[in-house]
Amino acid sequence: MALLSTTDFPHQIVATEGFAHKRIDLHSHTNCSDGALSPQTLIDRAVNFQIDVLAITDHDTTAGLDIAQKHIEDKNITLKLISGIEISTAWQGFEIHIVGLNIDKGNSELKTLIAQQQEAREQRAIAMGEKLAKCGFPTIYTEAKALAGDGTITRAHFAKVLHQQGHVNTMQQAFDKYIGKKGSKGQRAYVKPNWCSIGEAIQAIHQAGGSAVMAHPIRYDLSAKWLRRLIVHFSEVAGDGLEVVLPQMNPEQRKKMLAYCQEYNLYASMGSDFHYPNKWSDLGRNLTMPVGAKPVWAQWQ
Repeated sequence: MALLSTTDFPHQIVATEGFAHKRIDLHSHTNCSDGALSPQTLIDRAVNFQIDVLAITDHDTTAGLDIAQKHIEDKNITLKLISGIEISTAWQGFEIHIVGLNIDKGNSELKTLIAQQQEAREQRAIAMGEKLAKCGFPTIYTEAKALAGDGTITRAHFAKVLHQQGHVNTMQQAFDKYIGKKGSKGQRAYVKPNWCSIGEAIQAIHQAGGSAVMAHPIRYDLSAKWLRRLIVHFSEVAGDGLEVVLPQMNPEQRKKMLAYCQEYNLYASMGSDFHYPNKWSDLGRNLTMPVGAKPVWAQWQ
């Protein structure tokens, strides 16, 4: 799949301002990782929601991109698909997600990193399954693996199995009670991940010709002081941009993220982080680039 440039976008969405009528969503997931919809169904939903530009950014995999692009071509869909990925990284004991946008998914360095991340996910899932077995769920690894199918296994698959079987009332309760990180050591079945560093993720994304964007900075349970430290580090290791707009952000949060972009000369991105249909963070919901931002797609020339 060829990389996109600014010429692939309508003129009015290349500029930094005045394109609120264009619908752009640069963060979404399919069932190739922890999303609920197939790549084809996600594309159809994007069309129904009148999305003009959509990035598929599955966790540590690009498996859904060819499937989605083929569906677009087979159905003669006009939507522009951005090749993306969301890479899990480790920083100061926190898990930080870096989105790669407009990548060449065939790049060898990126493929090597993906293989390493997939192995780390598998080993974590096995260890988590062993801990959950001691909690009284002896077959949960097998069931979570089956639920993931050919896709990337994540903690969400374990949470979904626990929820479906009635062991918890909600998926969030599975994290709160068993597999989430809370406190210094986490819950009973929490397993510390062995992710790459932020710098390694950014390097692989750049080698693949893409833009490296920090996903949802407001969600990392960091104090203002620590969030600034994170953004400073991200900038120092050549990160390109921040997600400044998410569906569930108040105006003050958007203003703060834009200020960080301006202070550290970073580009701005926006996305729903769509995983499944819901009214709070559906495709394209409340996504408008703020005035004064440098949109990340301005890099794609």
